[in-house]
Amino acid sequence: MLLLTGSLAAQDPSIHYSTLEQITRANVAQLKPLWEWKTGEEPLAEYKTTPGMFETTPIEIGGVLYLSTPYNRVVALDADTGREIWAYDPKAYVEGQVTNGTGFVHRGVAAWRDSRSGKLRIFMNSRYHLIALDAATGKPVNEFGDNGVVNLIPNLRWPTNPKNYSNTSPPVVYKDLVILGNGVADRLAYRQDPPGDVQAYSARTGKLVWTFHTVPMTGEFGVDTWRNGSEKVTGHTNVWAPMTLDEARGLLYLPVSTPSNDFYGGARPGQNLFADSLVCLDAATGKRKWHYQLVHHGLWDYDMPGPPLLVTIQPAGRRLDAVVQLAKMGWAYVFDRVTGKPVWPIEERRVEASDVPGEQAWGTQPFPTKPPAFEEQGVSLEDAFDLTPELKAEAQAELKKYRIGPIFTPPSMQGTIMRPGMNGGANWGGGAFDPETGMLYVKSTNVPALIRIMKNAEKTADVDADYSMVRNTATEFHNGIPLLKPPYAHLTAIDLNKGEILWHVPFGDDARLRAHPALKGVSLPEKLGAAGSSGAVLTKSGLLFIAGGGNALYAIDATNGKDLWQFDMGRRTNSNPMTYRSPGGRQIVVVASGVGPGARVVAFTVR
Repeated sequence: MLLLTGSLAAQDPSIHYSTLEQITRANVAQLKPLWEWKTGEEPLAEYKTTPGMFETTPIEIGGVLYLSTPYNRVVALDADTGREIWAYDPKAYVEGQVTNGTGFVHRGVAAWRDSRSGKLRIFMNSRYHLIALDAATGKPVNEFGDNGVVNLIPNLRWPTNPKNYSNTSPPVVYKDLVILGNGVADRLAYRQDPPGDVQAYSARTGKLVWTFHTVPMTGEFGVDTWRNGSEKVTGHTNVWAPMTLDEARGLLYLPVSTPSNDFYGGARPGQNLFADSLVCLDAATGKRKWHYQLVHHGLWDYDMPGPPLLVTIQPAGRRLDAVVQLAKMGWAYVFDRVTGKPVWPIEERRVEASDVPGEQAWGTQPFPTKPPAFEEQGVSLEDAFDLTPELKAEAQAELKKYRIGPIFTPPSMQGTIMRPGMNGGANWGGGAFDPETGMLYVKSTNVPALIRIMKNAEKTADVDADYSMVRNTATEFHNGIPLLKPPYAHLTAIDLNKGEILWHVPFGDDARLRAHPALKGVSLPEKLGAAGSSGAVLTKSGLLFIAGGGNALYAIDATNGKDLWQFDMGRRTNSNPMTYRSPGGRQIVVVASGVGPGARVVAFTVR
């Protein structure tokens, strides 16, 4: 049986919504820290490893919080006090630093109760292993795989270097299946780099039950969209973001990412299904039900980055079960959950051509007609940083050095400034949906990226592509001032019944930029915006709890986007908060924050 999936409990895991309402607009100002728990994880010179951001969201079951740490440990805490009950260390660091762009991060665990024995299991996908733990003791379940551990590599479509294969999002549990994708570093670009195969294993035995090939193999639907035999050598196209399950219908929704090479597709001509797509599978068999590709022949690292939301809305007055995919491009794509038909038309529109040798960029891209974009798209000279006339002129002079234009302006050897950048728009934090009002809340980032393509003079084991992106290309001037004007993050409320934006406000602040010497004496906006990938949790009492990449945890009025409460965590906070009712009867909000030895979970309640 299914117990919990994803990384949220005490709330709907798909829509990040909690029915709890002890904490209200009237008393949220009384919210105070209750307890905290520190990871204590440090860089390990012996293995040349460094823990990344603490991005987990715990799940709560029976008065216990279960969570993952940056180093992929699994920890059980008393939900009332934060006391550590047990910890399991898979020693993921022993094999050295992970190669993905995030470093050592992990965002949560999944749980399953065996209908035969009644025992609760916790599943953790650490690097290239799937691990089953006894929820009572934290010990590996011996009858699962090899003493509680399954190696994910042998069942992939081709031999894969395990050091280049990772996991950051929790698996999904459907009935007696544990289903998971994988992560691959964007910088890797070699023939048969790690594939994005989605795999389902028996929750009892750890045996493989089915595999879905995100790059179709010979004879499979969509293989003709990979020309020149590129399906035989192209990896990535993986599902690193959280997947979403419609348990009642047995439907699984996959947010699929970009193929290798992320910014140059000359070696993979064609539309490239199922890359950059929302794919619906039969969860029991892994068979495709429907798909919709949201970026053709991806060149922008515009992965589908967050969990699809399962919503019930009333467009044109008719009740409809829908699925919403939030995208890095700054759109919310809305589909009939069963048929895959767009709720509002999605138009194929002409986009600019590539000037990179050998590149065959796709001539059109899908543009939703509703809802409107929730984030700024494209770059013009008028978007330059403008808080003083002098800085604006300097920023415009910098912009003129590069190719700029509307969204989907392709990467170039001159260098293309694209917006949204590779981090979105929306990202893995996803959105929060109110089932009573039909409102969708999205925290988004408004930061561009500079993509410059170069011809590789010399090939390596990690990169054997003809062309690839130049690393460490910045979109700043004056040693830290963004080329584009603020704000650098937004919070948006979208009425999904009408496909309209209700409100759209700047979110968070940037203390580093506010203190920049070149801005001394300059009149700055109240909020410069906090770029970050995490999202919010919404409560029935009308509160949005969100950190979103800055140093503060906020409580925001869902009716108008105004701040009602904030707490300075003293460290960057880039995780999704969650809320639950403790065994003691209190509504508690918890959030992970920080990096390294200072990383911790902090719990808050009204006192």
